[in-house]
Amino acid sequence: MTVLSIIRDCLDALLHPSARYDALTRARHRAFMAPRLLGSLAAFAAFPVYLATRGVPSAIEVAAFAWLIAPILLSWFLSRTGRYEGAHVLSSLALAGLIMAVAGTTGGIESFAAIWLVVVPLEAALSASRRVAAFASLLALSCAGVLILAGQLGWLPAGDASAAQRGVLMAFGVASATLYAAGLAFGAESLARTSVALLLREEERYRLLARNMSDVISRHRRNGAVQFISPAVEAMLGMPVAQLLGHGLFDRVHVADRPAYLTVLSDAARGDVRSVEFRLRREPAGSERGQVDFIWVEMRCRPLDQDIGRQDIDGDATREAEVVGVMRDVTDRKLAEQALDQARSAAEAADAAKTRFLATMSHELRTPLNAIIGFSEMIAQEQTLMLGAAQRKEYAQLINDSGQHLLSVVNGILDMSKMESGNFEIASEPFAPRASLMHCCNLLALKARENGIDLITDAPQDLPVMTGDPRAFKQIVLNLVANAIKFTERGGQVTVSAAVSGSQLALRISDTGVGIAADDLKRIGAPFFQAGKTYQRRHEGTGLGLSIVKSLVALHLGELTVQSRLGEGTSVTVRLPLVYTPPQAKTPDRMAAESKIATLTPVPREELQDQSHDQPALVKKSA
Repeated sequence: MTVLSIIRDCLDALLHPSARYDALTRARHRAFMAPRLLGSLAAFAAFPVYLATRGVPSAIEVAAFAWLIAPILLSWFLSRTGRYEGAHVLSSLALAGLIMAVAGTTGGIESFAAIWLVVVPLEAALSASRRVAAFASLLALSCAGVLILAGQLGWLPAGDASAAQRGVLMAFGVASATLYAAGLAFGAESLARTSVALLLREEERYRLLARNMSDVISRHRRNGAVQFISPAVEAMLGMPVAQLLGHGLFDRVHVADRPAYLTVLSDAARGDVRSVEFRLRREPAGSERGQVDFIWVEMRCRPLDQDIGRQDIDGDATREAEVVGVMRDVTDRKLAEQALDQARSAAEAADAAKTRFLATMSHELRTPLNAIIGFSEMIAQEQTLMLGAAQRKEYAQLINDSGQHLLSVVNGILDMSKMESGNFEIASEPFAPRASLMHCCNLLALKARENGIDLITDAPQDLPVMTGDPRAFKQIVLNLVANAIKFTERGGQVTVSAAVSGSQLALRISDTGVGIAADDLKRIGAPFFQAGKTYQRRHEGTGLGLSIVKSLVALHLGELTVQSRLGEGTSVTVRLPLVYTPPQAKTPDRMAAESKIATLTPVPREELQDQSHDQPALVKKSA
């Protein structure tokens, strides 16, 4: 342990508690106390030597030596109170008083001690306070003025020293003042070095934080211009900091989010603390030129200084308000929120589907059950009602028809459940599609005639044999043709056509019926969904027909296209492979085929104006 470290430890023990936790303040207090304590101790040590060489001192000499010991009291004052500026003011007063006492007895302004007045403001400069330096300068000038005035008025005693003695004393005064000023200069340099070291240490510390923080810290003007932004933004946006200064960051804010971005900065500049979420365009690594990628960012803004609008200490005009922002990437959270919203929408849709299902089933099941119960009761009371054979036969037929309707409803629900659970099995075998198509149309021809609808079938004789499930093929045709007949008004027309397109069979069923609204067309194919309001519908059905068709087409790796316009008709096109190969697992091709059926999007009106006049005007919805 060196002598300097021992002295430093002793000085640190004398420091006020308020100065022990800041390195620069601690260094300033040590720089104030060390020379004064050492000077006072030197005065103590020199006083016996002075007595031995000088003899009995005068009262003025005793006062001067006592004054040299006064810095001990100044160090004690700083150690007890921690008032650094106050200690410097007292030190300036003590030094000026000592100089005035010595100069007053040794020739006034011409005294060797007068040169020490220059040291008074130099010593005050160590306080790093403009007020203390100004006070010390004014004090030194006042002391010089007093000495000059006292000398002119003859209030000072005449000096009895010879010219040689005055020269020696003047040299002593200049040398001692110079040495003291040199000590002050070294002290100031030491404080400056300490300040720079501490500044560099703090800068490195904050630089370390700025480089390793995931959040981005930025400093803005009220208009959004960036004055500083931390290096973490390079990892966030994939571009250097220099390109984001000024309005570089603003240019990367999504156009729709720029008003909110500027509003938050303006509010924060007025003293409020605000938060905003907006999108920023980033440059992903390895992205192609022109590719746009946005991330969601949350920025919390607050004013840089709580005393915005105050004048600076030096009296300059009020400075412009600035804002500090802290940004973080919240893209994952936004994606989670979007997924939650989609899940909520799906749950709401499922709840609505359940409601529609209950409403539809209550209608579809209650009507035939009422007929079955009612007519069976009448047959049970045939003796009382005196029913004839013809009436009993008619009632039995109505009961049978109602039972068949109930059976078809239950079978549809079961088939849909099997398809959704993946348990519906496709029995693939060769069959003639034209024969199956004609058979289905013949079954529905009577219903079409009863409704006053023309059912036209266009199937070439040379349709090739295809491999697939003939039962599923018939179910697809029956559901589509029955739907077309059901939703076509009397006097309308339903056309069923089939043709080979490449390796697929294209089956097209078009009608001149009521059509489907654009909003309802988006949901066509959903289980239990029927266009129009559930309680105001004009046609019977469970809403499972097209849903079953869509699932059967997907199982055959086919494609389904729906075209319709409200009041002008509907056209449904089904494309099935001529040779169906059952997949062993869910292949990407099958998933792609299912995705083609899952989403139906409307075609703009102008695309429909080019269609031929012999077909109804249609709105195309395709995958």
